[in-house]
Amino acid sequence: LQAAFRNPSSPFHIPPGETGPASPDDPPPSCETNRFDLQQDTDPHGALPAERAEKAREALISMGCDADTLWEQSIVWGYHDAFRQDFLRLLLTGRMQWAMKLGDILGGRERVDAMLAGKGVSLILKSININFRKPVTFPDTLLVGHKAIVSSSRTQFLLNAVLYSYAQQKVVADAEGVIVWYDYDRLKKCDPGDVVWRAL
Repeated sequence: LQAAFRNPSSPFHIPPGETGPASPDDPPPSCETNRFDLQQDTDPHGALPAERAEKAREALISMGCDADTLWEQSIVWGYHDAFRQDFLRLLLTGRMQWAMKLGDILGGRERVDAMLAGKGVSLILKSININFRKPVTFPDTLLVGHKAIVSSSRTQFLLNAVLYSYAQQKVVADAEGVIVWYDYDRLKKCDPGDVVWRAL
């Protein structure tokens, strides 16, 4: 490892007099990019980032995703082997944004706080299946969208998620989760009632 730090051709090389990253998670200096420069950049088809963002939004809405809970995540540097875990983190964070919006519709801030704290009737993830469709590289921004699919079940529903790349203008991953209505006070699944189903 010491030899790698001393070798100028190594990605681990730190020139004399310079300081290494403060954390192993910090991006390498070669990945540092001015955010303003990214916003002024254009893709090969001449679209500015704002146009790419709007096209991504339109695409997810046309797929049935909830427009009020679309969530944007910038890719700050290449995730490499950890990227699949980051996809899962993005999907789960996006799901929480969606759940908070539902809680707000059902009872405002108090209901949101109760749902997040696992009090009363809330949601629990039963299972999730993720399809990784395209690799994503820095620089990029992903738009995460969710679509609820209600069936005849009174205790669960499907929550589909889509990750859409601004740079590629394509879906790069999608997922299908089974979400269960769960009574955290009684520790069992439940029927949340007609008001909740209508809101969903």
